[in-house]
Amino acid sequence: MGKRGLFPGALLALVVALPAHADSWVYIQRQDGVRSYSDRKPAQGNWSRILVKGRPTATASCVGLTPVSMQQRAALYEPLIKKHAKTHNLEPELVSAVMRVESCYDKQAISRSGARGLMQLMPMTAASLGVNDSFDPDQNISGGVRYLAKMLARFNNKLEWGLAAYNAGPEAVEAYKGIPPYPETVSYVERIRKLYKRA
Repeated sequence: MGKRGLFPGALLALVVALPAHADSWVYIQRQDGVRSYSDRKPAQGNWSRILVKGRPTATASCVGLTPVSMQQRAALYEPLIKKHAKTHNLEPELVSAVMRVESCYDKQAISRSGARGLMQLMPMTAASLGVNDSFDPDQNISGGVRYLAKMLARFNNKLEWGLAAYNAGPEAVEAYKGIPPYPETVSYVERIRKLYKRA
């Protein structure tokens, strides 16, 4: 199912049209200044690929929580959030908003994609950040804040782009030149933005 010359907005139609059992990648080829999109891996030529959806958060960790119990959980990690946010020149309210959306402040959270802990670090990302135990709050928050700061710096401190990169990966943000049109990622960015604005 190849598509030539699609603009990023039009690519959403391709993503939505993919069958449920299809590969989770969209393949991109560039030739003579024209980009082609397909759900099939090209047989030849130069190509790159991007995920067609963002990383899911640990929603199971939020089941049954009341506003009061959410606040109680958040209070447990406030000192660590402030410490690591200050180290990387981020606002604690932003880090807290990311943590709430990622795991509802559950240090034992595991998403269906395998992301772990408070800031929902994927195992390979955790390893690259020197995080040996993703369920250790200090290590997890340190790694997550460092990665968030890195994503924001990569996209010139554009908040929405940095958040999208944290969820869907920087390559996807670069490919779309902005927030990828993955429902998971669009919702993720909006939820964090609202929490951060409210704070």
